[in-house]
Amino acid sequence: MTAQDRAPVRVLTADDQKVVREGLALLLGLLPGVEVVGAAEDGEQAVRLVAELAPDVVLMDLRMPRCDGVEATRRIVASGATTKVLVLTTFADDRSVIGALQAGAAGYLTKDAGADEIRSALFRVVDGDAALDPAVQRHLVAAISRQPPPPGSEPPPAPFSVPPSVLTPRESEVLRLIALGQSNAEIAAELVISEGTVKSHITHILTKIEARDRAHAVSYAFRTGLLDPGTPMNPEHR
Repeated sequence: MTAQDRAPVRVLTADDQKVVREGLALLLGLLPGVEVVGAAEDGEQAVRLVAELAPDVVLMDLRMPRCDGVEATRRIVASGATTKVLVLTTFADDRSVIGALQAGAAGYLTKDAGADEIRSALFRVVDGDAALDPAVQRHLVAAISRQPPPPGSEPPPAPFSVPPSVLTPRESEVLRLIALGQSNAEIAAELVISEGTVKSHITHILTKIEARDRAHAVSYAFRTGLLDPGTPMNPEHR
């Protein structure tokens, strides 16, 4: 589906630096299929604007006053909003990124991401895919498994007690491709099945391994050995 065939992705930006907010608004406004609906200067305002504007995606900074991006992400997810959170941070290995993924963020980008990367990531999270940079994905997956949840957070589900044997061979293959960073469309093309069938497999996978989302399923794939940490990622998703 092209940008012309779909409704615009409605985006709320959240960053405490005015120059960054204005720069993002200008950049996003030039991207086909993207509409900026608001800008928040901290996490408190981001949570409030999500409730008021119901954007498709929040492009969320992490280091902000009053309420940081991790806490804002947790509150947005806990509210039951359909809005996805896409983290935008300076450092890919920042511990706050790990906290944001645990809080329910659909993915992350670094602030050196180009316009095409941002646009692709926005579309991916709206379509239910995880937008995880393969260049640092293994590091984050390993770190997520080691880090305790942030203070005051709800304990995350623990899917790692569920053995991979609960999955059918096809479900295992779909999960492996998810962990490699492939989208639903790419998985469908590789396995010669429909996107609807891919979505059905993913629903069954998440239910069986008790994972809350695709990012959690990626962690499961690495922790349980379905994907070796040395496996090269798809270069198209760098």
